[in-house]
Amino acid sequence: MKRARFQPGALALVVAALLGCSRDDLYAITLVAVQNAGGHAGSGDAGSAGTGEAGSGDGSSGRTNGGSGNGNAGSSNAGRAGGAGDGSSGSGAVACKSATLVAGDTDRTVTVAGAMRSYVLHAPASYDGSKPVPLVLDFHGVGGSGMSERANSPYPPVLDAEGVVMAFPDGKKGPAGTAWNVGPCCVANVDDVAFARALVQQVRGLACIDSQRVYAVGVLTGGGMAHYLGCHAADVFASVAPAAFDLLAENIDGCTPPRPITVISFRGTADSRVPYAGGPSSLVPGMPLTFLGAQATFAKWAEIDACSGAPSAADADGCEAYTSCGAGSEVILCTKQGGGEDPGDPNIAWPVLKRHTL
Repeated sequence: MKRARFQPGALALVVAALLGCSRDDLYAITLVAVQNAGGHAGSGDAGSAGTGEAGSGDGSSGRTNGGSGNGNAGSSNAGRAGGAGDGSSGSGAVACKSATLVAGDTDRTVTVAGAMRSYVLHAPASYDGSKPVPLVLDFHGVGGSGMSERANSPYPPVLDAEGVVMAFPDGKKGPAGTAWNVGPCCVANVDDVAFARALVQQVRGLACIDSQRVYAVGVLTGGGMAHYLGCHAADVFASVAPAAFDLLAENIDGCTPPRPITVISFRGTADSRVPYAGGPSSLVPGMPLTFLGAQATFAKWAEIDACSGAPSAADADGCEAYTSCGAGSEVILCTKQGGGEDPGDPNIAWPVLKRHTL
């Protein structure tokens, strides 16, 4: 009498289901089981080793500083198809159990090209490290800081309930105050794209982050940074939501993302520093730039994303949208009549951002 035999993937699914694993974990466990049975190396993330330096801060606020940031091999969605890493380990399918991040705000630093960069890392009370969650980087405007953006951003009250981890980076000082290098403006000799990449990599070693769901938002020059990451880091960021900033004429030809990326922009018609119609600006001394304008930026992103047809008429929130775009991406412009340097509305932005993954 022949004995019934379970296929490795089927057995893994049964065990994982009994343990209450998520859909992502079921996929990862099945993939690892099948690959181990067939003698093949796993493909997804092998996990980040982490680079967390000792945290910064003056200690006067009473906030938790530092953190080991040492990561764990095989963490961050091991075995998920299409993730970063060479997948040579093929182990650690349920890796989030070892994530070290606890709820609250912590000051962190990461070294980029020999320079120490800082940011505030925020984990909501609903985050428990048991499943992969999205990561959102929120960039402050000119003269701001990660701490001020954490205090003033409208995003945490909306995203906290879903367990989303957020990071609020600190810009470097330029002619007009702390800001970001987005090409012709607004800080020189700083690679903020490298900073954003390093920050994401470090947080993946500290928390249970879904590397397919990393997003960037920002206001003013922080909005410029969100645009810039859409142009130059679409392999890391699934979609972006810039506010109160446009693409720039000086470097628009260099905006060539490797794939169509969803962009939802927020602009006010009465913005005095970033005119809705665009044009030359001396906002930052010694760093002249030319804003494309809200509508021209909207059209340019539609061109970059290979959108077809005309955009929809503005809805009740002032949002126009191109929805027939390459790889299912969307390009959206939300205009506030009489609005100024508004940071955008996360109740509109987040549903758009989170429905797109790498």
